[in-house]
Amino acid sequence: MKTSVVVSSRTGNTALLAEQVRHVLEEETGAKNCLYYGAPNIRALEAERIFVGFWTDKGSCDEAVADFLGKLSGKKVFLFGTAGFGGSNEYFQKILAHVCDRIPEDNQIIGTYMCQGRMAASVRERYEKLAESQPDDVHIRAMLANYDQALGHPDETDLCRLTEAVEKALKEA
Repeated sequence: MKTSVVVSSRTGNTALLAEQVRHVLEEETGAKNCLYYGAPNIRALEAERIFVGFWTDKGSCDEAVADFLGKLSGKKVFLFGTAGFGGSNEYFQKILAHVCDRIPEDNQIIGTYMCQGRMAASVRERYEKLAESQPDDVHIRAMLANYDQALGHPDETDLCRLTEAVEKALKEA
């Protein structure tokens, strides 16, 4: 089955996941089965199976991926993404639900994966300014702690979990 890997990555987190997806696909199906690897592009639509990676923007995928997903028809789709906030599965499932809503119904979702990703330094700077102006705000302190915790992601555990999710999708699809 011909496959494409489409990825939109703002900070490099999702690109790291996409490289892992490509590696797993090459091991499982062979490099010749990957028709396309790169940013959202109409050429990727020639494949029957498409792995789509996105960064989280306002609780969903970024605009480039949203536009691409709307063009899918009759494909087997695996979604993967990163989010700077939280390591909570509940939060990740909400994001994935929003992204899945963008996929036309004649497609089959064969798997999903999300993990936390590091954020730009400018985000921490913004949080620090907020903390200076509101030093007793517990929510702002939590945002700073989350920023610091996200710095190490995606990590090896994240990549191993992604590998397992991709391998499972390949066996079941």
